[in-house]
Amino acid sequence: MPHRETAELAHDLRIACMRVARRVRFDADNTIAPHHFSVLVRLQPEPRTLGELADIEQVSPPSMSKAVGQLVEQGYVERSADPDDGRLVRLSLTAEGRATVERERAHRDAWMTARLEGLAEADRDLLRRATDLLEELVRR
Repeated sequence: MPHRETAELAHDLRIACMRVARRVRFDADNTIAPHHFSVLVRLQPEPRTLGELADIEQVSPPSMSKAVGQLVEQGYVERSADPDDGRLVRLSLTAEGRATVERERAHRDAWMTARLEGLAEADRDLLRRATDLLEELVRR
């Protein structure tokens, strides 16, 4: 059983991370819905199938199908036959989809940058170290 102070830290840290993520996703006047942006980001490195996206995003295939259909309709994603298996459909970003990912990332980063600029240098250094620790925790 974890030490009480460690358990409290775990709880507080989890809540703080969730609040930051929620604020960035919903309060930053984003130009695309958070769940759509997440799908676009998953397609940026390489084309994927609907099933792969559903697994990565941990949603049902019908939910992913609906989201992908909307992204195709908006011109962000395109469908094509898999070159090795014609039964599979690969999804990839269009030029507009790639531009949208870059624009949205810049927008979200600007939102966070504005908040960080108001902090003292020592606090920003502390957040840099905390960011490195969080990345290490996620890799474990």
